[in-house]
Amino acid sequence: MTDIVECHSGSAYAERPTALIWQGQRLIIAEILSQGRTPQAKWFRVRTEAGQAFELSCVETADERPSEHEWQIHQF
Repeated sequence: MTDIVECHSGSAYAERPTALIWQGQRLIIAEILSQGRTPQAKWFRVRTEAGQAFELSCVETADERPSEHEWQIHQF
């Protein structure tokens, strides 16, 4: 199953994650700790309102629509 991340998207897809689904619960992202980009993916380190920290990464391909991006979520 693909992990679910809700994002604010303005001029580009996934400019800022706003929430994620983790173990069946929707968690609101309170803070973006860091972010970056590799040639294949966009990533964010975030902290939720409950204080949990996660790394979110989204694999990007030029020919994909935003609905086809695949997110990975890792707690740290």
